Amino acid sequence: MTKSIMLVGVGGQGTILASKLLTIGLMEAGYDVKMSEIHGMSQRGGSVSSQVRYGEDEVYSPVIEIGGADMIVSFEKMEALRYLKYLKPEGKIVANNYKLESISSLVGKYEYKEDKIDEELLRLKASVIDAGKRAEELGNVKVMNVILLGALVKSMNLDNIDWEDIIRKNVKEKFVDINIVAFNEGKKLVESEEASATI
Repeated sequence: MTKSIMLVGVGGQGTILASKLLTIGLMEAGYDVKMSEIHGMSQRGGSVSSQVRYGEDEVYSPVIEIGGADMIVSFEKMEALRYLKYLKPEGKIVANNYKLESISSLVGKYEYKEDKIDEELLRLKASVIDAGKRAEELGNVKVMNVILLGALVKSMNLDNIDWEDIIRKNVKEKFVDINIVAFNEGKKLVESEEASATI
């Protein structure tokens, strides 16, 4: 069975790197994988999305249809709602509790209503994690994307893949250790969020 994951965010958040690490890990685990990227106005704070589809059998298309995503991982919380139409009724959302207004909001095309966004994510039973805050605590806000990758891996039950090895092979050597820590922190964050949701 083919699984479909969307990684969405705002330009500069590292969604493309996270999706590439995910793709490499899935391929090394023996899955057939297709990935597509939509950069939009990524250099100027525009919306960015990556689509990753994988399965044990051949995956024919890299494109996720409306209502076809098993998971949406949102690096910026408003982006989760922007792409909501792609989520399956039983699909999961992991959303970063992080506000980074896109160019459309900044130029006044729409109003960024943070309280309404939070209410909708709660209604949708999204796993909302503070990846940005945790990255700052680790000393490098740029590892936020790998924290979210860890959360994705835990949520999709992909722990059987050697992700630390994938990180070691595909991240610059001086950043390997902090990215491994970040990855494991992402797994812990989503575990904590899911545990609190069941209490």
